[in-house]
Amino acid sequence: MSTTSTGAPLRTAMPSELRHKGAYRRLMARIGWGFSAPALIVIAAVTIFPVVFSVVMSFGNVNVLGSGFQIDGFTLSNYGIVFTSPLWQYALLFTVGYTVVTVIVELVLGTLIALVLEKLGAARGWMMAMLLVPWSLITVISATLWDYIYDPTYGAADAIFQALGLGSPVILGSPVSAIIAMMIADIWKTTPFVAIIVLAGLVMLPKDVFEAAEMDGSSGWKTFWRVTLPLLRPTIALAVLFRILQAFGVFDLPFVLTGGGPQNSTTSLAMLGYQVMFTDLKFGPGAAVAVTTAALVVIGCLVFLKVFRSQVSENEGD
Repeated sequence: MSTTSTGAPLRTAMPSELRHKGAYRRLMARIGWGFSAPALIVIAAVTIFPVVFSVVMSFGNVNVLGSGFQIDGFTLSNYGIVFTSPLWQYALLFTVGYTVVTVIVELVLGTLIALVLEKLGAARGWMMAMLLVPWSLITVISATLWDYIYDPTYGAADAIFQALGLGSPVILGSPVSAIIAMMIADIWKTTPFVAIIVLAGLVMLPKDVFEAAEMDGSSGWKTFWRVTLPLLRPTIALAVLFRILQAFGVFDLPFVLTGGGPQNSTTSLAMLGYQVMFTDLKFGPGAAVAVTTAALVVIGCLVFLKVFRSQVSENEGD
C-alpha cells in the first residue's frame, strides 16, 4: 500500500512535467523566431526576392520605358536568344575554361604552400599573415594593381620584358595574353585562400597515422599520396567548391582589366549579363543570362559533391 500511495503522485506528476517542458520549448522557439525574424526578412529582401524577380524577368517580355520598365506577358524567347547567341556560347566556354585552369593551379600551389607552412614553427604565423595580404585586398583594388603592372608604358611587366630582350608587348591587347594575364592576377589573389584552408586540414590530421607510416619505412612522397592526400580530400573538396563558386562568377577582374575585350575574348558569363542588361538595356535576355549562370553553378556543385561522396564511400568500403 505504501509503495502504491507514494508511486501514484509520481505517475501523475510526470505528464505534467512533460507538458511544462513542451510549453517551455515552444515558448523558446517562438522567442528564437522572433529574434531571428528581422534578419530573415533582410535576407529575403536582399537575396531571395532579387533571385525570384530575376527568374520572373527572364521569362517576361520586358519593355524599357522612360520611367523604368514593365513586364508585358511571359515568353521563352529570352532563353532562345541566349542559347543561340555565339557570344553566350563563347562566354560559357571561356568561363568554364577559366574556372578549371585557375582552380587547378590554385589547388596545386595552395597545397604546396600549406605543406611548407605546416612544417614551419614560430614563423608560421608571420607567413600566414603575409599570405593573407593578397586575399584581403578587394578584387577591384587588386585588379587595378595588376592593371598598373600590365601597363605597356610604365608597368613592371613591360620593364621585365625589356630587360629580357622581349620587347614591349601589349599584354592586355591580344586575346591570348589578356586571358593569361587575367588568370595570373586571379591565381595571385586566391591561392592564399586555398593554402589557408588546406593548412587548417593538415593541422587537424591525426599524427599517429604519420608515425605509423614512418615506422613502416614509407618515404615522404609515398606518405603524401597514400596517407596525407586521402585524409585531406574533405578539406580539398571544400576549397574547390568555394573556388568554383567564386571563379565561375568572375566579374571584377575582366571589368577592370579588359572590359571584356579585346574582341570579347575575356567576356565571362557575369560580364556578359552585365553588358546585355545595363549596357544594351535588354533586361529579359540579361536576366536569362544571369539565371542560366546560377543554374550552371548549382548543377556543377551538385555533380561535384555527388562524385566526391561516391569516392569517399568507395574509400571507406575499401
